[in-house]
Amino acid sequence: MIDGADNCTFSLFQATDEEFRIIFPEPGQDIEFADDLIERIGKDSTLLGPIWQRPIAKQHPTGIHGTLFYEFGRKRYAFPTTKRERDWDSSALNAAQRRMYGRLP
Repeated sequence: MIDGADNCTFSLFQATDEEFRIIFPEPGQDIEFADDLIERIGKDSTLLGPIWQRPIAKQHPTGIHGTLFYEFGRKRYAFPTTKRERDWDSSALNAAQRRMYGRLP
């Protein structure tokens, strides 16, 4: 989860497989915006409460499978509409990232 605040910490939290599927419902989706999530599940949902109780030290994750962005409305235009990390415009990726995603260097 990445908070839009200037003093945000870029902290990591663990979601269960079921929680992850709710946050990132589309095949291959690994980007979500809190506004879209809340619109989908409702502002009174209890989904995120347990996740906030499962922080992970950055030295310990076995993988980061998705990013939930808070207060990123002003930057949303820059993100792929598919909400998939691999779909960034090639100009936003370095050569190694383009190779990783199977694009021409």
